[in-house]
Amino acid sequence: MYVYSQFDVESHFQGRLKIAYLNQPETLNALNKALLGELREFIEFYEKDQDTRCIVISGRGKAFCSGQMLDEQLLNPHVNISREVQKIVVDYYNPLVNAINYSSKPIISLVNGLAVGAGAVLALICDFSLAAQSAYFSFGFSNIGLIPDTGGTYYMPKIMNRQMAHYLAYTGKKLSANEAKDLGYIADVFSDETFVQQSMEMLENIVNMPTKALTLTKKAFRKSYRYSLKEQLDLESVYQAEAARTEDFKEGIDAFLEKRKPQFKGK
Repeated sequence: MYVYSQFDVESHFQGRLKIAYLNQPETLNALNKALLGELREFIEFYEKDQDTRCIVISGRGKAFCSGQMLDEQLLNPHVNISREVQKIVVDYYNPLVNAINYSSKPIISLVNGLAVGAGAVLALICDFSLAAQSAYFSFGFSNIGLIPDTGGTYYMPKIMNRQMAHYLAYTGKKLSANEAKDLGYIADVFSDETFVQQSMEMLENIVNMPTKALTLTKKAFRKSYRYSLKEQLDLESVYQAEAARTEDFKEGIDAFLEKRKPQFKGK
């Protein structure tokens, strides 16, 4: 297994689940070029691994991710700051967003603590997010005179209502985990004491699901943002036929007829 310098990797459930734990406690897991690049490589590597059926991003310590690190280069008066910011977005953030969005594997975030700025959007752009009760979210880009990036301007108004997306982006208001769930920003909230156990139970369920069906579902959802109803219905017929050719569909039918729990292999 490749050794990453910016986060720890754990493998669970006979290698079917891979978790990247951001582990830079001194910066509250702030994002830098090295971390962004490694995280993209991590997703792309396990995207190609046939044994891996789910990929997870989480954090160590009291933070999930505190957003972009304001390092010396960004604060250097001799650097063209506008050009440098755009370069970071184009070369590091956008490739990571695309890796998550176009991955054929479920990508899930476990938000263990604060998620701010690009860290809050990183949780948002995963297929779904689970959060600890004490976690909180803030789209604080406006506090330093920037706009939401990491796909924030694309996903926020689609997941939330238009007014709330503007409100949160303009003010940087802090959201509790329960408030984020009520807005549809995250999928579920667990108590701090049970967060690890309940999250792992959910993830175990995901890795035992028919992975190819989940892949096709993710692709269909992605296309729904730009397809008409007719185009989406046509797409459903194509993807459903593809799903019906999988070994897992046959196993699902056999298990139903035999009144037993299916044993999906992700094939």
